[in-house]
Amino acid sequence: MKEIRVLLVEDHYLARMALHSVLSGHSQIRVVGEASDGEEGIVMYRSLQPDVAVVDLRLPRMSGFELITQLRQEFPKARIVVLSNYQGSEDIYRAVRSGAMAYLTKDASGEELVNAIQSVDRGLRYLPRIALDRLAERIPSVDLTPRESEVLACIAQGRSNREIADELHIAEKTVRIHVSSVLDKMGARDRTQATIFALQRGLIHLD
Repeated sequence: MKEIRVLLVEDHYLARMALHSVLSGHSQIRVVGEASDGEEGIVMYRSLQPDVAVVDLRLPRMSGFELITQLRQEFPKARIVVLSNYQGSEDIYRAVRSGAMAYLTKDASGEELVNAIQSVDRGLRYLPRIALDRLAERIPSVDLTPRESEVLACIAQGRSNREIADELHIAEKTVRIHVSSVLDKMGARDRTQATIFALQRGLIHLD
């Protein structure tokens, strides 16, 4: 079983120690670094290049939102789990828009955190029901064709246009047309927003 290398970015020492203890108790996960503020988190990520970063949003010197944005700019494939006390829809939305692939509140169980890390490491999003519920007011009505629904499911899995074309056995140009139609019908600015909308409305389900 693949070992998952994890970086913790959390300013509270006791919280960081608790996270380290929980994660180190899992045979598949190894905590390779701990940062106490956003700027240190950037430096350590560059040095360690972990499989997954677990990030708080309230950090000294650089907020979690800024940290996520910068990491994704430098490392487009960075896989980030947010673990925060913030529960507002705008906080969740901003975190996911910035590039986080999972969002948990700090009352989540250790088992759920491990599940989120494992999902994100596989390239999957992890948004529990409480996070999806907070985003409800952002969801527009939508009526997709069967083919558009298939394309949307592939989008949610993070697949490129070429990968979607191969999966559905259609031309890449046709995929671009479907993607454009899906975004337009859902009122989404990009693929991430379309995925959030689709998850909340139950149009797709990610295991």
